[in-house]
Amino acid sequence: MESINTPMSNSAPGADPSPAPHPAMSIDKLFPALLECFGIILCGYAAGRANIITSTQAKGLGNFVSKFALPALLFKNMVLLDFGNVIWPFLWSILVAKLSVFFIVCVLTLLVTSKDTRFSKAGLFSIFATQSNDFALGYPIVEALYRNTHPEYLQYIYLVAPVSLMVLNPIGFAFCEVQKRRGEHVQHQSKLYVIGVVLLQVLRNPIVFMVVVGIASHFLLGQKIPPFMEEFVDGLANSFGGAALFYLGLTMVGQLRKLTKSTVVALILLITAKLLVMPLICRGMVEVLDSGNISSLNHSSLSNYAFLYGVFPTAPSVAIYAAHYNMELQVVTSGMVISTFLSAPIMYVSAWLLTIPWMDPKPLASALQNISFNISIVSLFALVWCVAVKIMSKKFCRLPHMFTVNLFVAQLGVCIGMIAWNFVVVKDNFIGQVFTFTLLYGSLYSTYIWPGLIAMSLYLLKRNEQLKVQPGIIMIIGWGVPMFAISILLMAGEKMQDTIDSAFFFGTSQIFCTSVVLCVGIVVAGVSLMLLSRGAQEYQILEQETANSTAEDLRADNSVQARCTIEQPSIEDDIRPECQGCQCSSASVQSMDNIVINNSVKDTSSTQKGQCGSCCDSTHCLLVEEEEKWQSADRQIARHVLLCLLLTVSLLANLSSCLWWLLSSVPGRLYLELQFFCAVLNFGQGFISFGIFGLDKHLIILPFKRRLANLRQAYGQEAVIQSDVSEEIRLTCNQFLKYHKEQCVQDIVHKKRCGKRSIAETFLGSEMVQWLQTVGLANDQGEALLYGSRLLEGGVIHHITHNYGFLDDSLHYRFTENMANH
Repeated sequence: MESINTPMSNSAPGADPSPAPHPAMSIDKLFPALLECFGIILCGYAAGRANIITSTQAKGLGNFVSKFALPALLFKNMVLLDFGNVIWPFLWSILVAKLSVFFIVCVLTLLVTSKDTRFSKAGLFSIFATQSNDFALGYPIVEALYRNTHPEYLQYIYLVAPVSLMVLNPIGFAFCEVQKRRGEHVQHQSKLYVIGVVLLQVLRNPIVFMVVVGIASHFLLGQKIPPFMEEFVDGLANSFGGAALFYLGLTMVGQLRKLTKSTVVALILLITAKLLVMPLICRGMVEVLDSGNISSLNHSSLSNYAFLYGVFPTAPSVAIYAAHYNMELQVVTSGMVISTFLSAPIMYVSAWLLTIPWMDPKPLASALQNISFNISIVSLFALVWCVAVKIMSKKFCRLPHMFTVNLFVAQLGVCIGMIAWNFVVVKDNFIGQVFTFTLLYGSLYSTYIWPGLIAMSLYLLKRNEQLKVQPGIIMIIGWGVPMFAISILLMAGEKMQDTIDSAFFFGTSQIFCTSVVLCVGIVVAGVSLMLLSRGAQEYQILEQETANSTAEDLRADNSVQARCTIEQPSIEDDIRPECQGCQCSSASVQSMDNIVINNSVKDTSSTQKGQCGSCCDSTHCLLVEEEEKWQSADRQIARHVLLCLLLTVSLLANLSSCLWWLLSSVPGRLYLELQFFCAVLNFGQGFISFGIFGLDKHLIILPFKRRLANLRQAYGQEAVIQSDVSEEIRLTCNQFLKYHKEQCVQDIVHKKRCGKRSIAETFLGSEMVQWLQTVGLANDQGEALLYGSRLLEGGVIHHITHNYGFLDDSLHYRFTENMANH
């Protein structure tokens, strides 16, 4: 084996690459087809964004597409379909692949979600991962690729999609119906009733109905549509393409704005299942079940076609199902948008690689080496920044940040090792290559292990609040297991000759060793994340961690000391001698009576003896000190979960690459695409770490916002005049003051100690977010944050230091003074 890309050549090891047969697809028309499809989608999005077509009008177009145009298209093609040219093993392979993905997603969802929504999520998420946009987006692309070479491939679209609708979707609907009955507290309901409801719903679907009618007409009419109805059917069927793509663009408007922290985790998993797991399993099933194909070239073409079919994005009809059952609509719609636009580059690159007539291993290995080297340089700077942020924020010595820093160091070792390998590999220095390889793959294997260890520590911290296992033991495991694997590889492995790729430095034994380490990392991370999420409603709840216990409620007992959780001493212990009275500066506060109603500004300084004023000095106010302690002690659970999840997805991609090479005698050109993808994931981990931890909210983002606000104020550009407040904000403030403020004060406002002899009536931002959702002023966290921001912009509430906007965090806010009589 001469390099990483040798298996992709049809020649034997060491032989010169020979030209491959003519490609089984034509890429010339692919880019125009993609441009046509996504151009129409963007036109629909623009029409919806500009409100040229309203959401109500879009629903009418959607009904036409799903109940008239698509059924007519299916009926036409079912009548004209030539079953004699169907390669049935290929069809069974796709169906088994869809069943496998459906089962995997369903089981995982049932294991990790709460009982309140377990069955409905399992049904919807499984449908999301298996129902593709075959007709509107898939068919034009398949037609562009295979019209001239394999026109019979087009008919598989019409065979696979209806069967999926009639077999898989009813199972998902059954789960949703079970959850719906449980939510309605319907007891002792017959299972036959649920099955009947599901079957009736399936039969009432015009798509399924017309497929059945079309198959029956196929045999009754002899594969020919009667002349008197041919033009009518053609007219409806031909209207489907453009109308469906335009409607898809309309459905995308405003979907990404609905994303919240709690939906991101599910979204990542679903997109991974749809765009990574689904195409790999489709190709694998064709390799296994269609192994009896006489023509090896046709077999290879079918497996590649199966991979492309698996990449097709989710169909918009899944969003209709989610709306019907009122469950996870945000996840489904956002996932539909993201998967649609991610699928385009994946399909194009895959098709481009499959049409390359020959592949010389050495230039490809050199290109892979250059990409890894360039990514490592940029990732190195991102990781240095992340480590500096952890040190400056003083979180590196707290759990789980201590383990995260170890992960960052391992990622740094990967980047440094890759940069060094680029220079060492060209020299005939075996000792230098071995040392560099040990640094590179010792660090890389460590990055495979640390996500699981971090997830496990999160679970242990969630159970006991304190890690009973010594952190040093976990650190030994995180570094010891990779070094043990490297030691075995160095002793038992055999160096490959004339290779520049570090992934094949020891050949097959290295691939096997990498697979074992990846399996260990995936199992530990997967089980830990599953246990961590089991029984939790949302990951964001974990991030708040008993926020209410940080302040003293003087209404219960004025002698109770204020407490700060997470190994922090009581605030009372840190009171300075000078904090004997209210040490808060009395800033001028605008009266809401004048701000919101009369649009005039009035100075109403109203600091009272023993009552904290409107703006607190961070050097004296105990509430500010409490906030600072919370910020330094924040475990950032949600961020760590997201980091572990993304890195686990990268482990799955790497394991797929290793198994693909081990189990396939000729991995093919799609293997090259997977290798480039894995190289970006391995050496670009710093981008993921930087995106999650690099821009620390309290250390970087909020101070930057405060500095920007100060600069704007210095240049007289800060818009604080009420005339600049929009009418929407003014109406929101008036509504809140008139109908909701009194109840809000009763529910969440508490008297909290600001100094030994001063108190303040405040509430936490997280309390306000929860209250807004409880009383129905907001449907989710995103709407609650928007509502709170409007109250702050309108002057109804403000942070105690006026340095923060409205955040779902353990920050103290107050209602503006002189509002009691509003």
